[in-house]
Amino acid sequence: MPLNADLAIKNISQLVTCEPDLFDSSDDEVRPVGLIDDACLLISGGAISWVGGRKQFETSGHGASEVIDAGGLAVLPGFVDAHTHTVFAGSREREYEMRVKGAGYMEIAAAGGGINATVGAVRNASIDELVQSGSSRVGSMLRQGTTTVEIKSGYGLSVEAELKMLKAIKRVGEETCVDVVPTFLGAHEIPPEFRENRDGYIDLLIDEMIPAAGESGLAEFCDVFCEQGVFTADESRRILLRGKEYGMRPKLHADEFVESGGAGVAGEVGAISAGHLGHASREGLEAMKASGTVAVLMPGVGVGLGRPEFTDARTMIDMGLDVAVATDFNPGSSMVHSLLIVSSLACSFMKMTPAEVILAMTVGGAKAVGRQDRVGSIAPEKQADLVLVEVPDFRYVPYHLGGDIVRTVIKNGIVVFDRTQD
Repeated sequence: MPLNADLAIKNISQLVTCEPDLFDSSDDEVRPVGLIDDACLLISGGAISWVGGRKQFETSGHGASEVIDAGGLAVLPGFVDAHTHTVFAGSREREYEMRVKGAGYMEIAAAGGGINATVGAVRNASIDELVQSGSSRVGSMLRQGTTTVEIKSGYGLSVEAELKMLKAIKRVGEETCVDVVPTFLGAHEIPPEFRENRDGYIDLLIDEMIPAAGESGLAEFCDVFCEQGVFTADESRRILLRGKEYGMRPKLHADEFVESGGAGVAGEVGAISAGHLGHASREGLEAMKASGTVAVLMPGVGVGLGRPEFTDARTMIDMGLDVAVATDFNPGSSMVHSLLIVSSLACSFMKMTPAEVILAMTVGGAKAVGRQDRVGSIAPEKQADLVLVEVPDFRYVPYHLGGDIVRTVIKNGIVVFDRTQD
């Protein structure tokens, strides 16, 4: 154990490392979450330098310049939200009301709702307005334990407006302490001006938008909405392969409402992740497993749309697919920014166990954004992103639907939120 550290955290009832090799608990049932009972940890230079039990900590000495007494709280890795649309303008509460009253997607779209309603608001918003609202939302996510978040463009749908969104996403990452992972989603919908010229918009994506996004260096990933009525499997493949030419790794929205071949495309192009997957075929899921593509599940969408169907997480987990859970925070179908709430929905409606959900919102999310080497678990040399939760057992996290249980959030070894200091 290092004799000197910047910060020590002691008196941890449960340290949920999400590293099975670090498991040290009498609760053998949850070995996969790497539980350490009665634990302590040390942080040096913004990274974890040591984790272990209290007895070893006390007999070895530490010399940390600051000590936090967790007071019997549980400590988890900072949450990783691997699929969001957090930067947007306007709101669509009237559309939500229409849906509650029984309106379908096409009726809402005909009334001026849907994705293109937000496209209009984003095109009219300044970059400063997008940054201000996006940063506020990210701050709310942080207070719910999220320390890394993926944010997509996709509400601009023109070269100029998509680049504006990507620049805003970058600034949100610079102006908040949360790690922001940027994704280009020009293939989110066909914009109104191209409704009668679908091929023209795809040509614009291929010939101008993707090169502009790639050459700007503002996006790590290229996403596409592969779904009936949006982009076909063949179109999605073409768009994603073009994105790869410009250094953007593929992601997909796939098979949300019907089987559209999206999961198979994800496997074929080696996508890092594919989200939704409510109607993915077994063949498509097998292709994803073979390519190492992470399945990103978002139960908040089912609730937001009032749909009784939820993605079959059990089949995916039993197949051996890597699984993440995410909020899909967006103004149309999932106005939820809390992974704590989503964890409850995943357990109740997708029948994931609490341990599976914790792994999915930490290490699973990290894999879905290519950050598993630095975040998503608590181990020496990993980034010191931690959440101290006022619970007796980690299972309490999904058990308490919407509970205000986060006491402290630590980012890169620094306390960035402490509810007791508000």
